[in-house]
Amino acid sequence: MASGIEYVPQRGRFLTTHWSLVLAAGSTETSQSREALARLCQLYWYPVYVFIRRQEHSADDAGDLTQEFFLRVLDKSYLKQADPQRGRFRSFLIACLRHFLSNEADRARAQKRGGGHAILPLEIETGEQRYQLEPRDELTPDKVFDRQWTLMLLERVLGQLRTEQIDRGKEKVFEELKGVLAGESDLPYSVVGRTLGMSEDAVKVAVHRLRKRFRELLTAEVAQTVSDPNDVRDEIRYLIESVRGT
Repeated sequence: MASGIEYVPQRGRFLTTHWSLVLAAGSTETSQSREALARLCQLYWYPVYVFIRRQEHSADDAGDLTQEFFLRVLDKSYLKQADPQRGRFRSFLIACLRHFLSNEADRARAQKRGGGHAILPLEIETGEQRYQLEPRDELTPDKVFDRQWTLMLLERVLGQLRTEQIDRGKEKVFEELKGVLAGESDLPYSVVGRTLGMSEDAVKVAVHRLRKRFRELLTAEVAQTVSDPNDVRDEIRYLIESVRGT
């Protein structure tokens, strides 16, 4: 799991999450809040890249604009726009992005974007490769942004769960059951059990435990991106619907 997560799902209590730490700092920068914001930017840069590409920017321009956008976010000037009462990092980021692109469209750029600034480690070079694998659909940039945000989050949670299972010596069980978690497999538990040398009841128990742990990890991950713990359930519901509705 990403370092710095301070939500403890099994105890049901929230401590300081990444985004709430940033909001609490406000316009007064601290080393902790800047580190938290930089971490969030590194995790969620790809939905921003996809949003910009869907605005008919070239791959090179999208990479430059993505870098410049996050440099400005990290400069903290955009934090003044964040409303602690509606503190979802996803909502904050897309609102800032629209504002940024609107301004960029009206501003002549005499030098390469990001000139004179340190380049952020966002792995932009992989962005276009990933974008070319995206389905050629008619989704709006906003819907694509939300879909990619959700898919990245789910992929990260699944990776965390996989690491846990490997550490427990249960990699084979996880690999056989991950399709069930992702809704990609409808094999009868009896068939899966024969492959794993487990009874059907044992497979049911294993699936139940994996699903429970997946929900805990998902809740912890989403908790990093909201300022109010009461928003987590609604945010999860919205994100899942953003994928199902595509």
